[in-house]
Amino acid sequence: MGAIRTPRGKWIEEGLRTLAAGGPDAVRVEVLAQALGVSKGGFYGYFRNRAALLDEMLDAWERGVTEDVIDQVESDGGDARERLGRLFAVVGAAEAPVTSAGVELAIRDWARRDEGVADRLRRADNRRMDYLRKLYGAFCPDEADVEARCLITFSLRVGDHLIAADDGPRTRAEVLAAVRERLLAPPGLPGGASAER
Repeated sequence: MGAIRTPRGKWIEEGLRTLAAGGPDAVRVEVLAQALGVSKGGFYGYFRNRAALLDEMLDAWERGVTEDVIDQVESDGGDARERLGRLFAVVGAAEAPVTSAGVELAIRDWARRDEGVADRLRRADNRRMDYLRKLYGAFCPDEADVEARCLITFSLRVGDHLIAADDGPRTRAEVLAAVRERLLAPPGLPGGASAER
């Protein structure tokens, strides 16, 4: 009877956790094997070398933050505002190693020093922005309004984790809920104010 192999996905997940904690230089076969409690021999049954693992980690991240999120949001249908609400919930609840804020920030930092990673990041960011444009464009006829809402939404996804400031008398969750309400408001009606006076 043969030994049970550690699944390929576990190597990728552990690689992403390690990337988030220490950057790409920290992603080493020995370190991952130790964290998984296995020998490093199993690694080579899946990956040609460390570079192959790094490529698959980037593939998993890119798919995880674009197509997987979009598929999840689209699966229940609804109008654009409903899908945006689901998008905010899905992204806000992202705790899987592939979609964690730590991985997002580590990849952005890595992209500053590696043009190949920068290309992947640009492709993922463009896919995410295109999806936001589609959703906001469904109820915002003004292109400038669509772009502003997209940039604010995307900036919150990336930057919220970097902001250490207090949120005044409200919790961060309350402030983010107020921002979402404004982003989902019909054009010309900040905060969802009624058009009837």
